[in-house]
Amino acid sequence: MKKVLISDSVDSECISILESNSFKVDYLTNLSEQELIDSISDYNVLIVRSATNVTSSLIDKMNSMEVIGRAGTGVDNIDIKAASRKGILVMNTPGGNTL
Repeated sequence: MKKVLISDSVDSECISILESNSFKVDYLTNLSEQELIDSISDYNVLIVRSATNVTSSLIDKMNSMEVIGRAGTGVDNIDIKAASRKGILVMNTPGGNTL
């Protein structure tokens, strides 16, 4: 089962959709940068909005990460080069966080 960490506020429907498709979801907002670094190694997917900065230090600790998804427009809070070096796909969903 793939593990998803959602580190920023999203609608509960997002969690429901992921869980109904056999993902294990941890919804942990307001983690400090160090807490995020300490817990990220076993996750396959990270979903953020604009509050979480996905730095090269965080990406270095991603041992199982396949996808970093930005719920919203832009990826300026994600170190794209560091993610690419580790083979992690970075995606954004403009309008995906609106009703």
